[in-house]
Amino acid sequence: MQLFFGTIKSMTPSPAVSAAGALAADHPLMDGRTADSPLITAYRGGKPSRRPVWFMRQAGRSLPEYLKVREGIAMLDSCLRPELASEITLQPVRRHDVDAGIFFSDIVIPLKLAGVGVDIVPGVGPVLEKPVRTAADVAALPQLTWEALEPIREAVRLTVAELGKTPLIGFAGAPFTLAAYMVEGKPSRDHLGPRTMMHADPETWAALANWAADASGMFLQAQLEAGASAAQLFDSWAGSLGLGDYTKYVAPASARALDHVRHLGAPLIHFGTGTSELLVAMRDVGVDVVGVDYRLPLDEANRRLGGTVPLQGNIDPALLAAPWAVLEAHVREVIAAGATAPGHVLNLGHGVPPETDPDVLTRVVELIHSISPE
Repeated sequence: MQLFFGTIKSMTPSPAVSAAGALAADHPLMDGRTADSPLITAYRGGKPSRRPVWFMRQAGRSLPEYLKVREGIAMLDSCLRPELASEITLQPVRRHDVDAGIFFSDIVIPLKLAGVGVDIVPGVGPVLEKPVRTAADVAALPQLTWEALEPIREAVRLTVAELGKTPLIGFAGAPFTLAAYMVEGKPSRDHLGPRTMMHADPETWAALANWAADASGMFLQAQLEAGASAAQLFDSWAGSLGLGDYTKYVAPASARALDHVRHLGAPLIHFGTGTSELLVAMRDVGVDVVGVDYRLPLDEANRRLGGTVPLQGNIDPALLAAPWAVLEAHVREVIAAGATAPGHVLNLGHGVPPETDPDVLTRVVELIHSISPE
């Protein structure tokens, strides 16, 4: 792989990492709480005691208890209140008996904490006060500091104290997705702005992608060091790229983000939407698990990846609203396809739709847990 990036100064590193890079002795992965859990066992290619399952976007909008605690509180504010973020993270674990909590936050939180003007506009999504489109814009970006991440660490600490033997998964937006929002200034269907910048002004693109990589990497590091047992890099918009552009202009930045946390030894997962043609390149940034969206059967994904890594996915979210007989048959098909891989964690092929009946998710978890791991 051509390492195209590396020209921008790294952000302030964590002072909490030891020279050996080990997690603290009282970390859930180190003190026996989560290392043998079904989730971590499957992520590491072992045979779990039961089939592990969790859902992207399980912490949030489909739950009435979430809507209640969020009343009158803006999205980004709710992410930065440690007690509230912890409570929202715990809600689906209590309700559904899923095998992991997924940390409740937003991919633009690192931007917010760095001092970039950004907000979540209802019905629109992340909107920046000023798009980042020139070399001067990138040079003017503030740097994320380790101190600014304290609300994230505190929320993680509160959450893992309540989760016990259930692992917490940390997450961050991948550099391309963050940079795409920054260039466009808002959500986009085709991401023409960042795709143009890659070719028209590659040095500025490299600098921006590196900035985003370090912000995401520090965000992941804060979560893992504070107690998360695994971490997922989420590339919402990588599916808009061809393989050549992804490999040259994006993959090195994703690898750079993960470089912040590789030394910690926690399982790392990489997931993107519309990325069936990019799976090998996404694996090759250096991850332990590849998430697969609903567009590609898991047995075909495993074939493309050469049977080299455990897979995560990929129940079609659209079928959550289908008759139970249809949904059950689909879940069983996903399990059968996932059995071809070295390990398999059940999940959706994207996030939980907001209109999902929570009882259906609970029933899906019960079904998955009722099928013995092979």
